[in-house]
Amino acid sequence: MAKNLFITATEARCGKSLIAIGVMELLLRHIDKVGFFCPIIADKYSKKGNNSDIDLITSQFSLNLDYEKMYACTTSHANYLLSQGKHEQLIEQIITKYNEIENKFDFILCEGIEFEGSTASFEFDINAQISNNLGCPVLLVANGYKKTLDEIVWAVKVYKKSFDDKGCNVIATVLNRINCKDKEKIVQLLKKDIMNSTQLIYTICNDVFLEHPTVQEVVEYLGAKVLYGQKHLDQHISGFTVAAMHLNNFLPRIKHGILIITPGDRADVIVACLSAVSSISMPYIAGIVLTGGLIPDKPICKLIEGFDKVIPILSVKHNTFTTASILDKIHTKILPNDFRKIVHALGIFEENIDMNELGKKIIKTKSTIITPKMFEFGLIQKARKNKQHIILPEGEDERILRACEILLRRDAAKITLIGDKNKIKKKIIRLGLYLDDAAIIEPLKSEFYDEYAKTFYEIRKHKGITMDHARDIVADVNYFSTMMIYSGHGDAMVSGAAHTTSDTIRPALQIIKTNSTCSIVSSIFFMCLSDRVLVYGDCAINPDPDASQLAEIAVNSAKTAMIFGIEPNVAMLSYSTGKSGKGKNVEKVKKAVDIATRLSDNLNLKINIDGPIQYDAAVDPAVAKIKMPGSKVAGRASIFIFPDLNTGNNTYKAVQRSAKAVAIGPILQGLKEPVNDLSRGCLIPDIVNTVAITAIQAQPQEDSI
Repeated sequence: MAKNLFITATEARCGKSLIAIGVMELLLRHIDKVGFFCPIIADKYSKKGNNSDIDLITSQFSLNLDYEKMYACTTSHANYLLSQGKHEQLIEQIITKYNEIENKFDFILCEGIEFEGSTASFEFDINAQISNNLGCPVLLVANGYKKTLDEIVWAVKVYKKSFDDKGCNVIATVLNRINCKDKEKIVQLLKKDIMNSTQLIYTICNDVFLEHPTVQEVVEYLGAKVLYGQKHLDQHISGFTVAAMHLNNFLPRIKHGILIITPGDRADVIVACLSAVSSISMPYIAGIVLTGGLIPDKPICKLIEGFDKVIPILSVKHNTFTTASILDKIHTKILPNDFRKIVHALGIFEENIDMNELGKKIIKTKSTIITPKMFEFGLIQKARKNKQHIILPEGEDERILRACEILLRRDAAKITLIGDKNKIKKKIIRLGLYLDDAAIIEPLKSEFYDEYAKTFYEIRKHKGITMDHARDIVADVNYFSTMMIYSGHGDAMVSGAAHTTSDTIRPALQIIKTNSTCSIVSSIFFMCLSDRVLVYGDCAINPDPDASQLAEIAVNSAKTAMIFGIEPNVAMLSYSTGKSGKGKNVEKVKKAVDIATRLSDNLNLKINIDGPIQYDAAVDPAVAKIKMPGSKVAGRASIFIFPDLNTGNNTYKAVQRSAKAVAIGPILQGLKEPVNDLSRGCLIPDIVNTVAITAIQAQPQEDSI
């Protein structure tokens, strides 16, 4: 198995950061501990707090490593050593720093330096020598921005040959920021003229969104003073426009995400921009730059402060023309706190790179252990394989909207938001989100409202409801969403951020009901510990299942676990192990084991099931050897089935708090179509994970496993 990889670029501004975070996520799907190391970094990044790729990778992937340990030296120090003929000392220093962290990780992703100006001629020699001395295969990133086909092919040919001549193993080349119309032609030329048969070639088109700076970047680039909107400096800017004309000519030129540049005394432009932001019929404005050092008068300032949302308003001393000229040259980065751009970059990487092919090429073999990092990073990838239509009844909740944008940017699912359309659109504008690909449905205004009400009446009329009552019930967002699933207008549903568990589950039980092979609905939690992911069931639904129900929960939990790549070793828990104890509860578990074994055999499922077994014997190999020797489950259980809700609910919460585990769930199983419940205290990542899990559940099983 390979232990490292070296990413290097043909020149500066190739978009190497996009490739680095994409490869890092790819690695974490297969390898537990992945480190990041930059042999040489630019001098301006020598202190923590500068937004280098070290900060980006550390922040995004929560690397537990001191900043100073993640690089060997700065460019100025490297150039000094080279100018003094101390080449070997430089390499030795790099190897020493690399070795300090090597044993802490299973794999280390290394990133080469991009020298600029007079030192650029050293870049490839140094990067090639570093990769060889660290024993790293190389992934080459080439820049195709505003280049002709001949220029791109020539650059890749020269730099590839340079690495080959030095004995480097270039396993893949990524041509980034190219013109989309040249994609196929470039690959054909490279494969024909310069690449060997084992060389992987990928192309990524230039993406406009990644070129969009945030308002914060503009503030730093211009040295601007922030007058208003300090909380919204993370907004992305799609372009710049100078407002020096009358309003009737200026307003039609406003586009989504634009930054307005105008003299500081143009009160009419300021008011017009703030009015546009408050209007749902106008595109969203990212901010305003007031030029000439002119500050609005007190009456205008008072008016500004009265708006519901005040966009960033900046002040600079430069005149309007100079400000526009400076901003025309701004170079953007993927910053550690720019979550939207990070998510977008990962989506682009996954869309254009064959993850399985590149993953096999890089690491050769695949770990069989599913760690929390692998589990979480793999969810989006599984969901993308066969996109499902997910209904979110709580479309007016800010957390849902922010999670929705992430899911759409990652292309993980089709989304429909349910709620007051006007309120949802206003919130989207206020939050500065891009959710054009999400459908929005207001139940009472839906073309299917009457049809759903009639259908629900037919389903529940035996319970004595009237048609008027059915109409009232279907107007509820959870019932309406469930009717969408029942009617085939959606694949699955996630709710609970603003509703109780019963509000979410009751409609599903009344309308969707259990599938033909299940008598009950049950649940599991994915328990993400520090070094593994376990499955706990049932910890949320069934208070005291009988033996037959317990067996069904066990088999369904194993089937769910397999969909997510978790080995199905099922421990049926009790207060005794094997034949050591007696009692009503022990006998229930023994009977459940027999039923579950027969059920799994009938379904041709390759599941290991054992019990009754105590938790320590199920999870600890040393205890297992004493209490249950020869068991295929004892000591290596991955799925834990609790005998009742009291035991299961308390245990999962105890593990969650005491072991600081992340509990994802409850994930429901047994329904004809997937419906899952969120906690009312859920965070945005919880929503993203739950929707991804639900989308995977909705896929045909052969597409999910």
